[in-house]
Amino acid sequence: MVYDYEYFKKAVLDLTKIDLNSYKEKQMRRRIDTLISKNKITGYENYVAALKSDHKLFEEFVNYLTINVSEFYRNPDQWQIMDKEIIPELIGKFGKNLKIWSAACSTGDEPYSLVMALSRHIPLEQIKIFATDLDKQVIAKAKTGLYAEKSIAGVPEDFKKKYFTKIGPSYQISDAIKARVEFKEHNLLKDTYPTDCHMIVCRNVLIYFTEEAKEEVFRKFQKSLKPGGILFIGSTEQIINYKEIGYMRKNSFFYDRP
Repeated sequence: MVYDYEYFKKAVLDLTKIDLNSYKEKQMRRRIDTLISKNKITGYENYVAALKSDHKLFEEFVNYLTINVSEFYRNPDQWQIMDKEIIPELIGKFGKNLKIWSAACSTGDEPYSLVMALSRHIPLEQIKIFATDLDKQVIAKAKTGLYAEKSIAGVPEDFKKKYFTKIGPSYQISDAIKARVEFKEHNLLKDTYPTDCHMIVCRNVLIYFTEEAKEEVFRKFQKSLKPGGILFIGSTEQIINYKEIGYMRKNSFFYDRP
């Protein structure tokens, strides 16, 4: 069985360029076994064969693998710090033409939240967010910009009224916000990182990575930031050896590159 899963990891790397060695094995294997069982397939080898021949199954697998859980203004207290301290500090250092990367952006909730948060300080037409994710299905959903009521629960009321339109049970985000975000596919474990970023936002994603993969990503983020740039991470994460990597800690979730 161990060999069976080793074979599966190699096959997945060939098919998707996703390296399962960088994810915590117990958690990831449990998720994959559940999906295989749901599709009534026996064993990893048969599942790989099915992934190669069934495009719909393949898309489902990648979507499932990349663990997309997101919502607007997740952890509102941290967005308060963003509004009151971080954005004004960045504008003070770099001006209003900020280069911001929303990494592992999932269904777009985070980059769109960033646009709205920045719009309190910067004219909307000056805002540009670069947003990336491994999963092209969630990028397609992000570009559509249609969300359940639960997803937008944390959005400030003035923004809800200004930037969302109710369509049946869902809410459509306005084109004015969508136009400020550029989406692209990107693999944090394999692809080249953007450079000279003033802020990088990557939240509640790296918890699924091994400690080695996590540290590698944090080191790459540090190199991607301009001196004085800020990394915003999730409430479930922390950078234990942040000084060694080259960060200064502003508080539990915001780190800057000196």
